[in-house]
Amino acid sequence: LSNRSNYYFMAQKLKIIPLGGLNEIGKNLTAYEYGRDIIVVDCGMGFPDDDMYGVDVVIPDVSYLVKNKSRIRGVFLTHGHEDHIGGVSYLLRDLDIPIYTTPLTAALVELKLEEHDQLYNTQIFTKKDGSVFRLGCFTVEFIHVNHSIPDSVALAITTPIGTVIHTGDFKIDVTPIAGSMIDIA
Repeated sequence: LSNRSNYYFMAQKLKIIPLGGLNEIGKNLTAYEYGRDIIVVDCGMGFPDDDMYGVDVVIPDVSYLVKNKSRIRGVFLTHGHEDHIGGVSYLLRDLDIPIYTTPLTAALVELKLEEHDQLYNTQIFTKKDGSVFRLGCFTVEFIHVNHSIPDSVALAITTPIGTVIHTGDFKIDVTPIAGSMIDIA
């Protein structure tokens, strides 16, 4: 049985599915899928181009996530800028999934959810950098990074076939005004 279990994991593929944020500014949203489990990293909004008359915000297409909602284990938010959290309330209209993030980002998201009357129906788990926990087949570690907003993290996402580092936005600041330097190690 043990060999069969190992074969199952070895036969699976890790899918990294960018649903927004590639070759564009904003709408950051990436899904990681392995076997029966999916986790989502960030859910931002974009801003309309000059030729998009009457459009206030641009959000990622989450139809793939809606079709696979029973497999989603949670959404992770790397920091509190709009291009990483601005689409959360729209995502949660269609999905009932928990949010994992740092305390400042959680506070910013709570304001958005309260405005959309979603706060009391959403589970938000605050984690500090260095936190490591498991969701489905994924083990996720919050890694401290420097950015222009405090409480930013990168994620080390460990899967049965290896580890992916998802950085979000960061800068290498050897003398940060507040807090410590990025956890390069």
